[in-house]
Amino acid sequence: MLSPKKVKFRKQQTGRMTGLSHSGCHLNFGEYGLKALECGRINSRQIEAARIAMTRYAKRGGKIWIRIFPDKPFTKKPVEVRMGKGKGSPEGWVAVIRPGRILYEIEGVSKEIAMEALRLASHKLSVRTKFVERSNF
Repeated sequence: MLSPKKVKFRKQQTGRMTGLSHSGCHLNFGEYGLKALECGRINSRQIEAARIAMTRYAKRGGKIWIRIFPDKPFTKKPVEVRMGKGKGSPEGWVAVIRPGRILYEIEGVSKEIAMEALRLASHKLSVRTKFVERSNF
């Protein structure tokens, strides 16, 4: 699963997820993509599960790009521990998603295969998404 090699601080504050995504909102690599429609956090397990679903459906054909990276740690306190006594230990990594962000791109397969592969991937994610394609002018 994806995680940073090294970070300056072990724990981060939660932060806000307001506004739209200004970077990463256009198809740069592939012909088809999966675009987020709402804010949310996607953890590294979900990113990997969606990638596996796409590659299995496409039968390892075409090329897939993952356009998000989980670089924010989330913490969790142990079960049955009383409140207080500081923040919990880092549990995993999440990517903060804002509306308009391209999550995955794919090329080298037909439109029908790409649509179905990205639909299967969207079921693994915790944000609403839509299928987008590069417009040929």
